Amino acid sequence: MSLPAPHPNPLGTAPLGLAWIPGAPYEVLVLQEGYSQALPDGSTRADGSVTLLRGPRLTLVDTGGPWGRERLLGLLAAQGVAPGDVSHVVCTHGHSDHAGNLNLFPGATLLVGFDLSRGEGLYLPHGLGGGAPYAIHPGHVEVLPTPGHTAAHTSVLVRGTALGTVLVAGDLFERERDEGAWQALSEDPARQERSRRQALALADVVIPGHGPPFRVLRAGGSPGGETPPGPH
Repeated sequence: MSLPAPHPNPLGTAPLGLAWIPGAPYEVLVLQEGYSQALPDGSTRADGSVTLLRGPRLTLVDTGGPWGRERLLGLLAAQGVAPGDVSHVVCTHGHSDHAGNLNLFPGATLLVGFDLSRGEGLYLPHGLGGGAPYAIHPGHVEVLPTPGHTAAHTSVLVRGTALGTVLVAGDLFERERDEGAWQALSEDPARQERSRRQALALADVVIPGHGPPFRVLRAGGSPGGETPPGPH
């Protein structure tokens, strides 16, 4: 399956200020906004963004760290979702703050980096390693290979929202305006830079791994789509 045609070159970004993006057939809900805080002793306190794609194939992108197990279950329950309702779980990469609660979803199709499995250890073929997207719902939700932060890093593309195309980006982007910060965390900064440029050419909204969602601005400084009303 081919990727969607890219937008004109982006001119910049702007905060989105929303955690819920309506759409059809998929709406996008940021259940947990990721964060990262450097501490005085040189350590870092962090957890990853967790995003729910509500539609025909209910999909969770990243699961947060294992220390947030009960919080994740509560966030899902607040949306009327039980773990067994989730069709697909995508962990953009294998770091503990993104894949820490994977075992809550044994009945789902699981994609961790480039490892795709279903059921009791049945691993399935795909083309991510060769640069091809993996379609969760063709024409609507696709997983894209976006290597750099890790060699098998992925991002999830959601088309048809009220704000255009949304990219749930994992740690491809740490946060908006993260220049000078993401490189130190990258296994391959040159590859990640290419992946970032390609992502910005596709997306109207980016949900980063450790910060709030942001818009990608186009010609004239206008973001794609209109600001939707608040969630009902």
